[in-house]
Amino acid sequence: MIQNKTKIRILVAKPGLDGHDRGAKVIARALRDAGFEVIYTGLHQTTEMVVTAAIQEDVHVVGLSILSGAHNALVPDIIQGIQAKGLTDALFVVGGIIPDEDFAALKSQGVHMIFTPGTGLQEVVDYIRNNAPSRE
Repeated sequence: MIQNKTKIRILVAKPGLDGHDRGAKVIARALRDAGFEVIYTGLHQTTEMVVTAAIQEDVHVVGLSILSGAHNALVPDIIQGIQAKGLTDALFVVGGIIPDEDFAALKSQGVHMIFTPGTGLQEVVDYIRNNAPSRE
């Protein structure tokens, strides 16, 4: 768990062509209100844009919001890209419309937690607070 003196940095990204960002904005605001440092990418981010943002911002957590159904293609590419650039300890969380049958495959490719519609904001905050990597 991260030490209290270090502010947890979270990238909230909207990869792909999905144009629905209300949920990502709600999550970003809740995380900011909980004391985290939040970087929100905005809509229509390419895999490369998300990877670059995560590396440049040296984030502890990468949160991907996907409602388009493209999670099986986008998420593994983003995780592999970030890890290939040397950010190997980041916590990866995904939120959105993710069918239960896709959970195991996403987790085997590096996703730590999947949050679906109806998940409480405090549950997301608590999960990140308890699982973000510690860095000195």
